[in-house]
Amino acid sequence: MVWFCKRFVFCLSLFCALSAVAQKDPVNEVNPLIGTGNGPIGYGGTMPFVTVPFGMTNWTAQTRQNRLSVTSYEYSDKTIQGFMGTHQPAIWMGDFGYVTLMPEIGALKTTPETRALAYDHAHETTHPDFYSVDMKTQDGKIIHAEMTATERCAYMRFTFPAGVEPRIVLEASRPGINGKASVDIAKGEIAGQNPHRIDNNLGPFALPKFSGYFVAQFRQHTTGGDTYGLNTAAAHGASVTFAKTSAPTVIEVRVGTSFLSVDQARENISKEIPTWNFAATRQKLHTIWQQKLSNLTIAGVTQDERITAYTALYHALLYPRVFSEYGRYYSAFDDTIHNGASYTDYSIWDTFRAEHSLLTLVAPERIDGMITALLQDYKEGGWMPKWPNPSYTNIMIGTHADSMVAEAIRKGFHGFDRELAWKAVYKDAMTPPDGDTTRRWLDREEHTPYEARAGLTYYKQLGFIPTDKTDEATSRTLEDSYDDWCVAQVAKALGRMDDYRFFLKRSLNDRNLFDKSNNLMRGKTSDGKWAPIGGSRDTDGNRSVSGWTEGDAWVYTWSPFHDIAGVEKLMGGPEVANKQLDQHFAGNHNVHKNEPSHHYGYLYDFTGQPWKTQAKVREIAYKEYANLPAGLDGDDDCGQMSAWYLFTALGMYPVNPASGDYMIGSPMYGRMSLKLANGKAFTVIADNNSHSNVYIQSATLNGKPLDRPVVTWEEIQSGSTLHVVMGAQPSKWASSWRPSLPEEALR
Repeated sequence: MVWFCKRFVFCLSLFCALSAVAQKDPVNEVNPLIGTGNGPIGYGGTMPFVTVPFGMTNWTAQTRQNRLSVTSYEYSDKTIQGFMGTHQPAIWMGDFGYVTLMPEIGALKTTPETRALAYDHAHETTHPDFYSVDMKTQDGKIIHAEMTATERCAYMRFTFPAGVEPRIVLEASRPGINGKASVDIAKGEIAGQNPHRIDNNLGPFALPKFSGYFVAQFRQHTTGGDTYGLNTAAAHGASVTFAKTSAPTVIEVRVGTSFLSVDQARENISKEIPTWNFAATRQKLHTIWQQKLSNLTIAGVTQDERITAYTALYHALLYPRVFSEYGRYYSAFDDTIHNGASYTDYSIWDTFRAEHSLLTLVAPERIDGMITALLQDYKEGGWMPKWPNPSYTNIMIGTHADSMVAEAIRKGFHGFDRELAWKAVYKDAMTPPDGDTTRRWLDREEHTPYEARAGLTYYKQLGFIPTDKTDEATSRTLEDSYDDWCVAQVAKALGRMDDYRFFLKRSLNDRNLFDKSNNLMRGKTSDGKWAPIGGSRDTDGNRSVSGWTEGDAWVYTWSPFHDIAGVEKLMGGPEVANKQLDQHFAGNHNVHKNEPSHHYGYLYDFTGQPWKTQAKVREIAYKEYANLPAGLDGDDDCGQMSAWYLFTALGMYPVNPASGDYMIGSPMYGRMSLKLANGKAFTVIADNNSHSNVYIQSATLNGKPLDRPVVTWEEIQSGSTLHVVMGAQPSKWASSWRPSLPEEALR
């Protein structure tokens, strides 16, 4: 009886503990400061945004003036310059159409440096639905700031100390930019626009009609206000003042943003924040995040691991951003307004690898709209973009929108025009950009036509892009080969079998660059000779003729996701391939902070040594991610770094995202479950899991033995349970599985 009572108490305690975990609010387990600091792990280039998932405008405290390679918020900064509605999607991209507000007391201060106030993180609160901070003036007075948001608007609340005249300064644009601001004291409103696009030097289009518009409405009566800047016709800022009181004063502000007009910015406020109720606005945002984050449930983890996982999901749900407003959108591809919905800020070279694959699982309701937006860009500008911000920027290589289209079709999404999609991917694959043979297509080369597949002329003629003709030629050849495979899959799905066979054969162009002497991919010059393997400079001393994009031969040898089996065969079989992979990791060639390395840890699944994949992906995850401001090694790149972590924690990764296959790694938690849009759930249970028990000993899928390191899209969507038993020693589980060669599909 005593034993029974003890057992009952133990079970009850366990049930209560599990229930407490299950009832935790995941919104409070997001740490938006992860990635904002620089330290031992790295710098993620993130900001503590208050916004909805995929919000059109993100709101953050501004600790410095953002620009290329500088974000608005950096954890180490000691002062705050304002509270900013920003559209900067990544650290190395520019902002556009932004607006900043700042509370002040004393003399008017219009520059970021003079208006900056001291703060410390002990008096700062950051959540996806709320931000607050205490700021200290030079004479020790405290101004308390709070902020919540909607899809296109922000609600700010500033508490001023007693006995001062409160002021709010709004910066419409920076000096030298033709921004405009005006004050209407009777309405208690500042309105204006900011035409600044930091990336306006990239890509083919000037956009004379582009502007970010804003309206700031104040709940409390304004006693005065004025603009500042060069002149009243082109004022780049404005301020309003409020009456001095004997008690602390609360000033509330609703800020609407738009890319259509000032009137639309005002309309966005009326739709999204119709009443002066800060708590209700925050609660609505909290509920939105709670519903989205709660689709992921986790057990058998530490609190830091839970925070790391939910923060990764928060980051993954920020981009691409909504770029339309209640049935209309401004197109940065023809500089006009259209009916419909749109998205922008696709960091496609980064995110096609795993971020978009994750969105098909956690935000499938968005996929049709995101693909449709790319196809609208194609109709309005002539091509699907590779990095719209919000127009063409020509940043990075390849046309990996082809992969996104192929993946959406492979996974059964039907809410976009498939025939139009075929025309778009076919143009990518067959039409060289203007001036293809007269330009080298340098990285961030200014004022060029749209780049598309630079060097495609040579690719079609020679079967590769020569390093003496086009920059980054070797990487381009390998990535274009994968895109050809994706175009082939689109053709097959639409019944275009001749096109399917043509592009599938051409997707094997990656093999033209394999150098058997060292088992590495290697660039070639236009006369068919090998380019220097380690890289060298051409006669002007500036350009590398080895042909790589943010990598080298080691990084890119396994980059053709569709042809892993082909690369292994070229090397001489799995034994040689495994030795090459061993050398890749032993030689520190795997640079996880950059995307071309993201799939490498999973390659042992293909070569018959999946236990090495299990150990390697755990090692990377533990090393590169943590619940710290400096807990993200490398720019998050619109969610790609975070998507890698989430997939790896779940125990799988989409090495070839358009294939619908997910390679199995080493589930990091005791249990993870993902609620699907069809009402079912995909669950991964890992018995005996720990930091040392990283190896899969056995696995079942829905109770049946699983002897392959792969789960498919269909198996996930059916509501499967992957159940693995973990151990501290490698096992031979799934070691007999081998991938097929791409050309086998033609037989």
